Amino acid sequence: MSRPLIISDCDEVLLYMVTPFKEWLAESQGVEFRMVGNDFSQALRWQESGEILAPEDIWKKLGLFFDTEMYRQNPIPGAIEGINTLAEEADVVILTNLVDKRQQMRTEQLAGHGLNARVFTNQGPKGPALQNILAEYNPSKAIFIDDLAQHHRSARETIEEITTLHLCGEPMLAPHIDCAHTSGHADARIDDWSEALPWLRNQLEKEKA
Repeated sequence: MSRPLIISDCDEVLLYMVTPFKEWLAESQGVEFRMVGNDFSQALRWQESGEILAPEDIWKKLGLFFDTEMYRQNPIPGAIEGINTLAEEADVVILTNLVDKRQQMRTEQLAGHGLNARVFTNQGPKGPALQNILAEYNPSKAIFIDDLAQHHRSARETIEEITTLHLCGEPMLAPHIDCAHTSGHADARIDDWSEALPWLRNQLEKEKA
């Protein structure tokens, strides 16, 4: 009999990303990160001129950060312990929006924090990638955890039956981003793992009933 499957994002769900990214930008890249509203593309400005970075410069900074600074990323409180607890009852995989060449880096990064899980990399909306993962695992129940509303929308538009939890553990972002629960694309919005874990375990218990 197949087990339930939990597919979790990494950045801002399991590990902080924006906080160390902001610190690194200020320390060595001459860039200020200030989130105003929910538009990430408007958050990065050159310290010297105050001008917003061009999109291609933002992608370069993100790429350089993931290539050289991933060691700065620390776990969100309760996240690693929570996922490992869930792994006692379900299969757990990670679906992260990184280019494929960073798949091994992310796998090793998470292992270094005590989470040994299969990592899938993806670019763009996550619905098709989720569909492929579900086709491989054929789980009895699927639960998807992500911090961005657009990925929950993609999941719901692509997959007929999937339980979704919108979780953003980064206080710098959480108040600003669109809420997938409000829009009807997530079953719940919980930004704290101390509350998310009981909710997730309850979803697994429902599957057994």
